[in-house]
Amino acid sequence: MSETLSGLLTLTVLLGLLAATHAPLGGWMARVFTDDKDWRVERAVYRAVGVNPRSEQTWRSYAVSVTAFSLVSIVVLWAMIVLQKHLPFAQGTSGMGRSTAINTAVSFVTNTNWQSYAGEVGTGPLVQTLGLTIQNFASAAVGIAVAIVIIRGLARQQTHELGNFWVDLVRCITRILLPLAAIAAVVLMAAGVIQNLAEPMTIHSLAGADQQLRGGLVASQEAIKELGTNGGGYFNANSAHPFENPNAFTNLLEIFLLLVIPFALPRTYGIMVGDRRQGWTLLGLAGALWGLSVALTTWAEVAASSGVAGSMEGKEQRFGTWASTLFAASTTGTSTGAVNSLHESYSPLGGGVILTNMALGEIGPGGTGSGLYGIVIVAIITVFIAGLMVGRTPELLGKHIGRREITYAALYTVVTPTLVLAGAGASLAMSGPKSTMLSHGPHGLTEVLYAYASAANNNGSAFAGLGADNPWYNLTLTVAMFVGRFAPMILVVALAGSLVAQKKRPATAGTMPTHTPLFLGLLIGVALIITGLTYFPALSLGPIAEALS
Repeated sequence: MSETLSGLLTLTVLLGLLAATHAPLGGWMARVFTDDKDWRVERAVYRAVGVNPRSEQTWRSYAVSVTAFSLVSIVVLWAMIVLQKHLPFAQGTSGMGRSTAINTAVSFVTNTNWQSYAGEVGTGPLVQTLGLTIQNFASAAVGIAVAIVIIRGLARQQTHELGNFWVDLVRCITRILLPLAAIAAVVLMAAGVIQNLAEPMTIHSLAGADQQLRGGLVASQEAIKELGTNGGGYFNANSAHPFENPNAFTNLLEIFLLLVIPFALPRTYGIMVGDRRQGWTLLGLAGALWGLSVALTTWAEVAASSGVAGSMEGKEQRFGTWASTLFAASTTGTSTGAVNSLHESYSPLGGGVILTNMALGEIGPGGTGSGLYGIVIVAIITVFIAGLMVGRTPELLGKHIGRREITYAALYTVVTPTLVLAGAGASLAMSGPKSTMLSHGPHGLTEVLYAYASAANNNGSAFAGLGADNPWYNLTLTVAMFVGRFAPMILVVALAGSLVAQKKRPATAGTMPTHTPLFLGLLIGVALIITGLTYFPALSLGPIAEALS
């Protein structure tokens, strides 16, 4: 079977799986966040932490809860990492340096999973399982909770109540993430992904050297790593490692896992706002951007990069070019950051496309939760611009988009570009950070841009070639991850608070319909134009200049 046919079949199966799960999973998530009954295990958690599940929060208290929970999580995880050599199951792993430890703690709590340390060597099984894996669940649940808040802001009216963060967090973990991750972990184990607590094994290589081979609770972490669009990996080689991703079946399953919740959330949105057509519009934007990214990345690597069957530089033989580019486009389009190939080895155009995925704010389809509220922000900006252009009232689902609402949305769009461009500019202007770059010229610029785009957009994948485990990059990328995660979240929750206080206006002849193909085209255009205006100068000096040279 030719690789082209194999790639097309893989894509067809993936689309079939996503289509089959879209409605049931999206519907289930809508029921989870509208159910007025609690499960027994959930009630036990509420009693333990002193939460009244029937009480609701204003946008300010919801935002404080999100931030406080995350700050405590950072402190606890940082302490575990620093003290891991004194904890059980350390397996000889020493604690990280302070800057690497804070970078890692913030990385996993912000759903970024940028790894400046060397995978299995940098962390022992206890930290991997009780520290990193737990944060994979918690950070994904936080993102989904914030997405539900903006949905409630549009669905409810004349109130200040937006739900209860603690209830949303617990329900998301117990009813969505845990069951799906448990099933996925079992399937991954059956397909060859390891799951053990064996001590490191020393093997004698063919080259005559001794090498340590480590195991671990990999399948359980791999499942939530992809399902929660967390990224990173148990091993330094990430999803290119045969213990994490041994064959074509697990590769397809992992791509499906990282896409399934982001592509189902528009269904949840449509159900909760009472108009499923609105969900189809948001899904159309996400699907169009993802499909365009997959097509362009595959074209660049199969044809434009080498003029032969496909460029295999930096790619695994067991996956090939098509499966590698599908993974690359999907992981950078969802804020996942897991990789099964070396992105630094991609052609200039291929690397430029996956960099642009992150520059878009990862709305094609975006991360668990973060993708949906990012798409809603684009919809709000589109309604406002289009309304001004044609003289119609800027409204979305009966809610007026006025000065306050568009201010929150506009600030949302400038947070991550500021972090990316300022961080990259400062790094390139200083001799110390520049000395850690493997390449210079356009390719070197792309390496640095990619690092800050990955951090600020909570992706976590690396372009490689950049020595980032030093105090400058550890700390500046930490700031980019933290601010890039929580500043947009707070703006989204504040926007929800402004919307939920409004009374819904009935649709009139002057109301712009937001469920039509025309509006979908406007959505796509606004997303691409905003990104182009923001990043085109930097992209033109990086991947575009390299492609033209």
